[in-house]
Amino acid sequence: MLAWLALNASALAVALLMDAMLGEPKWLWNRLPHPVVMIGKLIKRADERLNDERFEPADRRKRGQAALVQVLLLSVLPVAAFWWLFSSLHPALGWVFAVVVGAVLLAQRSLYEHVNAVRAPLASGSLGDARQALSMIVGRQTETLDESGIARAALESLAENHSDGVIAPAFWMLLAGPIGIVAYKAINTADSMIGYKSERYLDFGRAAAKVDDAANWVPARLAPALIALGVLGAKVLHYPVHLSWPSWSTIRNDAPTHASPNAGWPEAAYASALGIALGGPRRYATGTVDAPYINDAGRKSLTAEDVRVGLLLFHASCGAMVALVFFLALIGL
Repeated sequence: MLAWLALNASALAVALLMDAMLGEPKWLWNRLPHPVVMIGKLIKRADERLNDERFEPADRRKRGQAALVQVLLLSVLPVAAFWWLFSSLHPALGWVFAVVVGAVLLAQRSLYEHVNAVRAPLASGSLGDARQALSMIVGRQTETLDESGIARAALESLAENHSDGVIAPAFWMLLAGPIGIVAYKAINTADSMIGYKSERYLDFGRAAAKVDDAANWVPARLAPALIALGVLGAKVLHYPVHLSWPSWSTIRNDAPTHASPNAGWPEAAYASALGIALGGPRRYATGTVDAPYINDAGRKSLTAEDVRVGLLLFHASCGAMVALVFFLALIGL
């Protein structure tokens, strides 16, 4: 078991570094379908084929469960087959395959670039461009957001996606190699597409939403520790920013107030480390949500500078995770 984890850890560490350096090469994905896009097409087809509004809620829940199982099998089985094939030819080939799969499905650089695309125009005073960039990464209405609202939404997206776009896929790859990370991405993509509480998906998408909550439960609660390691790394490396140690009492008390069972944990850690308040009232197309603030004692008037500091914290936390994963690989060898 230890050797298995060490092998997965070494592949994960290299995959994290590759993703940080290369991100999502447009020249490649302009020519080939991205695996997440392919998973999305599987989910869309299952939705079109199985999600019939004429059925009773109980039947639609069963159909949603069947759709999720189908998507998982069609996503995981080809990866498992290729992993077995390459590993049987030579263990090194199986390891390289795992590295490539991990690098493709992790989202460190992509997340950084998307949030930085909001920060840059916000810093130059181009609120319209900042709102447009923000609309690409959040579901709330952005048209009327001021500078503080844009910065808060960007940081909330950064915190939440740090957990489910980086920490969670890394966690499942560590435990189950490329099979684990592909299974997680299939579940997470299904939740993002059909896990809504709308009339069409309330029953059909329930399985996707519940399984995604379960898959993110442990990673979300590991997130504050990894963010704290990021604060430590930033202090050791003398990052030119002020970061506070995340307050465990704030995280423990405020994280459960979030509407999501998992998103509150990384958001509370970020808010505490940055000395700001996240959450609060926000507007969606379906109406206004009067949510409580996370770290209510923190500063509520935010600027592009807060987004810059948040991105530096993200950078430091990702670096700390790479170091931790390398350490796990070394002690298991």
